[in-house]
Amino acid sequence: MAKTPQIAQVIEVAPEDTGRTYAALCVLREGRPVMSSVESFTQWVNQQQRSEGYRLVATFLPGTPDAVAVAGFRILHQLSKGRFLYVDDLVTLPQHRSSGYADLIFAWLLEEARRLGCAQLHLDSGHQRYDAHRFYLKHGMIMNAHHFSMVVD
Repeated sequence: MAKTPQIAQVIEVAPEDTGRTYAALCVLREGRPVMSSVESFTQWVNQQQRSEGYRLVATFLPGTPDAVAVAGFRILHQLSKGRFLYVDDLVTLPQHRSSGYADLIFAWLLEEARRLGCAQLHLDSGHQRYDAHRFYLKHGMIMNAHHFSMVVD
């Protein structure tokens, strides 16, 4: 793992601070209509996502208003997996990659999964995101499924 400066802090993001995660999540979700502005993003997350159990955790540096790395996640239950922590989003601002900030978030997510009695941690990743795949494999995750989807008209 990369060495992270001691000054970095991982905190759970309160609804009133959701906008502080916008810049990082724009990198991952650019082009989505909800990402057209910090206001539309904040409204969507706080009114829609959070009501479905979505939570945000982020790495912040002192003196910087925006998060340098962000994860969005929720606790789910499925017959096939039982209770598990599902990571919807995990991203680091490009200029801060390989600095250990996502490592801090990943460790936080694992601890939160344990604390909440989850047996597993899951996420989906686009097949073209090779750097992300290396990160997940480095952290002990395995690729154990193909995810299929379709647009419903």
